[in-house]
Amino acid sequence: MTTTHPEVAHVFDRYPEHIRPKMEYLRHLILEAAAAIPEVTRLEETLKWGEPSYLTKKGSTIRMDWKEKSPDQYAMYFKCTSKLVPTFREVFPDTFTYEGNRAIVFGLDEPVPAEALKECITAGLRYHSVKQLPLLGMGNE
Repeated sequence: MTTTHPEVAHVFDRYPEHIRPKMEYLRHLILEAAAAIPEVTRLEETLKWGEPSYLTKKGSTIRMDWKEKSPDQYAMYFKCTSKLVPTFREVFPDTFTYEGNRAIVFGLDEPVPAEALKECITAGLRYHSVKQLPLLGMGNE
C-alpha cells in the first residue's frame, strides 16, 4: 500500500516538461520494486528537503530530484552514511555514475539501466533487513 502526500504531485508538476517523464520513470521503478518486495507492506511517498522521497518501515529513505544548478542530470539519493552506494559501486562498477556515497546520477540523454536500478532500489527499501548480508544480499536472489 502506497501513501502519497499531496504535495509530492506539486513537485512533479514543477519539473520542466523534458524532465518530468524522467522523474516519473524513476518513481515508477521505485513503486514497481516496492510492490515486488513481500515485506514492504507500506510505502510512504513524501517530501524530504523538498524532494520526492520514499520510506518503508525496514528501509532507508530513497530520494530523487533534478536541480537547476545541474540541468543536464538528475539523481536518486541514498543515505550517505549507509552501505548502499558503496555496495552499488561494488556490484555495478560500470553500470552507473555515482556521486560520492550518496547518489546514482543519470545524464539526460542516457538510458536508465532499469533492472540494475531496481536491484539498488530493492536494497534501499530493505536496508535494515539486509545491511548485515554480504553485498546487502544483492545478486543472491
